[in-house]
Amino acid sequence: MFEAVRAWGRWDPADRGAWNRVTEEHVRRATGHVRSGLVVPMALPWNTRPGPDNRKPALHHMTDLGDVESPEPTTHKDFLAADYHGKAVTHLDALSHIAYRGRLYGGRVAHESVDAAGARFGTVAALGPLVTTGVLLDLPAVLGVRWLEPGRAVRAKDVLAAEKALGATIGEGDAVLLRSGQVRRRAELGAWDPDTASAGFHVDALPLLAERGVCLLGGDGDSDVRPSPVPGVHSPVHALAVTAMGVPLLDNLDLEALAAATAEAGRYTFLLVVAPLNVPGGTGSPVNPVAVL
Repeated sequence: MFEAVRAWGRWDPADRGAWNRVTEEHVRRATGHVRSGLVVPMALPWNTRPGPDNRKPALHHMTDLGDVESPEPTTHKDFLAADYHGKAVTHLDALSHIAYRGRLYGGRVAHESVDAAGARFGTVAALGPLVTTGVLLDLPAVLGVRWLEPGRAVRAKDVLAAEKALGATIGEGDAVLLRSGQVRRRAELGAWDPDTASAGFHVDALPLLAERGVCLLGGDGDSDVRPSPVPGVHSPVHALAVTAMGVPLLDNLDLEALAAATAEAGRYTFLLVVAPLNVPGGTGSPVNPVAVL
C-alpha cells in the first residue's frame, strides 16, 4: 500500500508535499464556500493539566505582573511552551515529523535530515500557511450516534457513505477533517489513553484519499485508529499520509462547533485556514485552524 500511494518526486518544492496541489485558483474557489461569514476556530484550549491523554502538559506561567518594568505603562507578560506532538495540543505535523523504514517523504534518509538542531527538510517553516477547501466527514452525524467508540475504524466504504449522506465530495487539493466525536465523549465520560484506543482512519481509506488528491488530513484524534490494524506499525496512517503521500496532518482538533455549524448550514464544505508558526527546523507547530462558512 505504501508503494501504491507513494508520491515521491512529484512536486517542487518537495518539502511542501501535497500542499503544492493548492494553487491560487484553488484558493479562489475555496472562497466561494463563504456565505454567512461565520468563523469557527478548531483548537483545543491550551492544556496544562496532566491526565491519561496529556502525559506532558503544556506550560503557561506569568513572567511580569506589572512589577518588573517601569515607567508607565505597566505590562503583563506570560510564557508558553509545549511538547506538542502528543494528544492534548492542537497541532500540525510537517513532513519531517514521520519517517518510515528510516526514510522521510521523498526518500531522504531521516537521520541525515533531522538532528538535535532540528530538521533541514520538510520543516513547518517550508509549509507556510494553507488556505483551501475543507471537507468535514462527520461520522457520528452520518451514523446517528453521539460519537464513535475508541477503536472504531473508518474505512474507505465509510468515507464514501459519508460523502453521499452529507452531500460533500472530496476533490483535488481539499483538506479532509474527520470527526469521531472524541471531544464530546471526553467531556461527558472523562479522559482515557488515546494511544491505546481511539477512533480514526483504517489504512484501507488511504488509497481512496490519495486518489482524490487531498492536501491535508485532520481530525479530533490524530487520524490513526488504535489499536493499529497493522502489526508492527503503531501509526500506519501517519506513515502512509505523511511519508508516502506528502500529506501533513492536523491532530487533536475540536470539531464540535464546526459540526454544529455545518449541520445548521446544511453543507459540509467551507473555507479552511491553517497558519502554523514560522519555526525554522520545526517538525510541526501548535496551530488554531479556522473554518469560514
